[in-house]
Amino acid sequence: MAPPEEHTVVEIRTKEDFERVFKTWYSRLCSYANGFLKDLDASEEIVQEVMVKIWANRETLAINTSIRSYLFRAVRNGCLNLLKHITIREEYKSFREREDSTLQRSHEEEVMGSELKEKIRLAIDRLPLERRRVFIMSRYDGLSYQQIADQLGISVKTVENQMGNALKFLRQELADYLPFLLLLFYFMDN
Repeated sequence: MAPPEEHTVVEIRTKEDFERVFKTWYSRLCSYANGFLKDLDASEEIVQEVMVKIWANRETLAINTSIRSYLFRAVRNGCLNLLKHITIREEYKSFREREDSTLQRSHEEEVMGSELKEKIRLAIDRLPLERRRVFIMSRYDGLSYQQIADQLGISVKTVENQMGNALKFLRQELADYLPFLLLLFYFMDN
């Protein structure tokens, strides 16, 4: 048979009232909380917080239901709040890890991009002067072969040959960076 406090309204005004409620309900509330949390230490902490609030608010606390209902509801709410907090914390942690990973990749890509740009610049600088001018006018200035030919006073066929030789030279010089170069030249053309 359950103790009378289980179904009747109880006032907790004295130390003895509190101790009786604590001794009667503490272990059952911990078991109940552990059903939610699957963590005995966290369960005990939730129950202790509920008990501390009861004691701290004993002068003004009005329990209008059975002590059993009140305690189990308070523990359930404490568990749900903790689970919500844990979920939010885990989501934030996951978000931060994704952000950190993205920033790390972005930084690595930036460093690699800077290195690649420097390698390209050095390779372009090694091109013979006329070939370099044709390449720069085509790839950096965005001029057509006809426009380059007109500006330099050479034939379109010469521009094509110069560009073909420039690209062949750059492919050889930058073979290790070829996948990145393809992307770079693709975006330069668009």
